[in-house]
Parts: sequence; structure tokens; C-alpha cells
Amino acid sequence: MSMADEEPSGRPAPGASGISVAAPAYRWVILFVAWLSFLLSFVDRLVWANVAVSVGGSLGLPVAALGIFVTAFYIGYVICNALGGIASDRIGGRLMLTLSILALGVSTFLFSFTASLTYGLFLQALMGLAAGADYACCIKLITAWFERTSRGTAMGFLLVASSLGVTVTNASVPTLAQSFGWQGVYRVLGLLTLVVGIAAFALLRDRPPGMAVAVQAKTHLRPLLMNRNILLLALTGFAAFWGTWGFAFWASALMIKGHGVSPIDAGFIVSLVGIAAIIGKPLIGMLSDWMGGRRKWLTFATFVLFAVMLMVFGALTERRAFVIAAPLIGLGAFLYSPLLAAMVAEASGVALAGSAAGILAGFWQLGSVVVPIVVGVVFQATGSFQAAFATLAAGPLLAALCLLMVKEERTVAPSHDR
Repeated sequence: MSMADEEPSGRPAPGASGISVAAPAYRWVILFVAWLSFLLSFVDRLVWANVAVSVGGSLGLPVAALGIFVTAFYIGYVICNALGGIASDRIGGRLMLTLSILALGVSTFLFSFTASLTYGLFLQALMGLAAGADYACCIKLITAWFERTSRGTAMGFLLVASSLGVTVTNASVPTLAQSFGWQGVYRVLGLLTLVVGIAAFALLRDRPPGMAVAVQAKTHLRPLLMNRNILLLALTGFAAFWGTWGFAFWASALMIKGHGVSPIDAGFIVSLVGIAAIIGKPLIGMLSDWMGGRRKWLTFATFVLFAVMLMVFGALTERRAFVIAAPLIGLGAFLYSPLLAAMVAEASGVALAGSAAGILAGFWQLGSVVVPIVVGVVFQATGSFQAAFATLAAGPLLAALCLLMVKEERTVAPSHDR
């Protein structure tokens, strides 16, 4: 438990890291709605990876320019990450998440009318701004509703949404786009996202009954920004996201352009990455809870695996080999995320959980902003599939080095009272 979660006596503060009595069953409703919101948010943003070549062809854009749309989204996303996280600590995760998802639904629907580069970039930036608060709001809600020794499990289930988003998008969008066009895909997703936003407003609650309300208006960010672990976790996440989202956004296009893999086969291969992560995230969260909240070395192991498998993936040339390697890539690319989320929550405490998650996520996403352009330039300059994946592998290697300097928060004995 972090010092932010304790009273001077060392006893847990009411409503700090968790609740002293058994949490109500409604926490699972909170988790499900947050999960569904996060899932739709990820599907909306990842559709571009599967329709980029088609849209680029209709707009007359070269391959290297396709990453500009991703960058436009993440510029907006990064800006709203920190602001949305701070707002979730001020006005509550429920209201902030609802506003975020509703705005994302509208902007996703409007993107279907893209007919020019300027309009498309503008709508991608709006989508990024709309989606920017989702992660911090979900972390805020989970931190409030789940105590430390069950938080890893909750984070694991919550963040399955990002991996499932990769799987659902890559497995379905290429086929749907062939049948209905990329415009139809964006319109359907926009409407579904609006429905989820309405459900979030109706069902979410900021905190369990009886939980003390933090005086959030008087909360200052300086202690958070001076926290050594927070700063190191910021660097760790930046480097990790470099590898994860660089792979997510470029893997299909690189396989298609570099080795002549068909778009449907490429989508299937990348979907295997998400399937591995869907299985692994809850399990690694449960394992960290079973270990009393110990996350550091489990996270380190995923970074090492990720870096190694990116280099291996870059050396492959055949479809069968890609299919075999993809699940191992998935274990490295996504399993660290619930562990990092829990480490951030435990370093900040519940009163600043939204701000910490938002500020760090904003910094982490800078890796997502830069890497699509860098990988595109490297591939276009060298024509080398392996060089592109070596560029991606630099991210998790750096993340592992940064994590070594993080001091693990004091652990607690596993709880069996829930």
C-alpha cells in the first residue's frame, strides 16, 4: 500500500486503497460497464489500421503518409489524457467517462464522411480528444471500487478490452469493409459507441456506498509529479507503448507490403496477438494479487519476452511462422498493462488515481504518436521488414531497463475476505 493510501498511524485510510468492509456486488457492474466503454473506444481507434490502405488509395496518399492519421488521433488523445484524468478526480469518473464516450461516438460517425485529407485529419484529432479521458476514468473507478489485493485482477479484466479490441477489429473489419465499405464500418461503430455512452451514464457510480469522499478540489499535483516511482513508470510506459502500438498499427501493413500476405490473412495473424493477451491479462493480474500485490518482476519478464519476439517476428517470412509467433508477441505486447496500471494506482492513492493515470497515459501515448511515423520512414528508406521490427523492439528493451529502477511498493498479505 502506498503512503498516499495510509493514515499517519499506518492503518488504511477509509476509502483510500480500498474499503474496510466487503465491497458490494455492484463493483462487477462498474467493471463491466467500464470494460465495455474501453472496448468500444479501442475498436473505434484501431479500425484505421485495417482500412488505411483503402482510404489512402481513395485519397491518393503514399504508404508512408498513412501514419499521419494515427498521429493526428494521438495528438488529440495525449492532450485529453491528462486533462481528462484530472477532471475525473474533480467531477468523478462516471460523468467524465460518459462525456468521453458520447463525444467519441459522434466523431467516429462523422469520420465516415471523409473525402479529403484535411477533413480526415481534423476528425481523427477530434476522435482522439473525445477518447482521451477513457483510460484515466476507468482506472479511477476501478481504484475506488477494488482494494489492492483484488485490484490486479480487476485491472486485468478491464484491460482485456484493449486486446479484445485488437482481435475483434482485425478479425472482422477487413471482411466487413469488403461488404459495406469503410464508411459503413465507421457509421455502425459510431452508433454503437453512443449507445454505450448512454449506458455508462445510467449504470456507473463514482464510489461504493459508505466510501469516504476525498476532498478532490483541494488536491495538488506536486507530490504526484515529485514521486520517483511515478516518474520512472512514466518512462517505462512510454517505451512499452512504442513497441505495443507500433506493432498494432503497422504489423498488418508491413506483412502485406513486405511479404505479400493478404489483408485477411494479416488481420487473422494480428488477431492471434489479441487472443493471447485476452487469456493472459486476467491471469497475470490474479497472479500478482496472489503474490500480495507484487508486480515489478512479472512486468519485467513481459518486456524481455516482447523485445525478443519482435526481433524473431522481424526475421520471419512465411505465413505459418507468423501464425506461430503471433501469440507469443501478444503475451509480451499486452500483459504488462494491468500490472503497470495497478502500480500507478498504488503509487498515487485513490484521490489522485485519475490524475496519475491520465498524466502518465498522456506521456505514454507520446510513444504512440512518434512510432508510426518513425517505423514508416524506416521501412520506406530501407525496404527491410527486419529493420522495422528492430525499431519496434527498442521500446520494450528500454522499458525493461527503466523498470529495474522502480522501487516496489510495500506489499500486503493476500486478502481472502472478498
